[in-house]
Amino acid sequence: MPKGYWIAQMDVRDAQTYDSYRAANAEPFAAYGAKFVVRGGEQTVQEGNWRSRTVVIEFPSYADAKACYESDAYRAAKAIRLPVSDADLIIIEGYDG
Repeated sequence: MPKGYWIAQMDVRDAQTYDSYRAANAEPFAAYGAKFVVRGGEQTVQEGNWRSRTVVIEFPSYADAKACYESDAYRAAKAIRLPVSDADLIIIEGYDG
């Protein structure tokens, strides 16, 4: 079964509030088996446009990735993030070639 991934790029306007979001998302991420692959490290844009922060989160399955995003616990965390960041996020099925 292919893994599932969240791939997000964002600009954060309030780092202190964003830290509260990170604390709040820990519980749903643990519950759905999330593992950070990329978490805001150094990046270089080679082509096109990109936001200042990139995050890639791996889940055991695509279904787990979607269920986490739709969970009440993550919705509560997301409510903290939305007012202080602009983001693009996709949930995508991994390649199981």
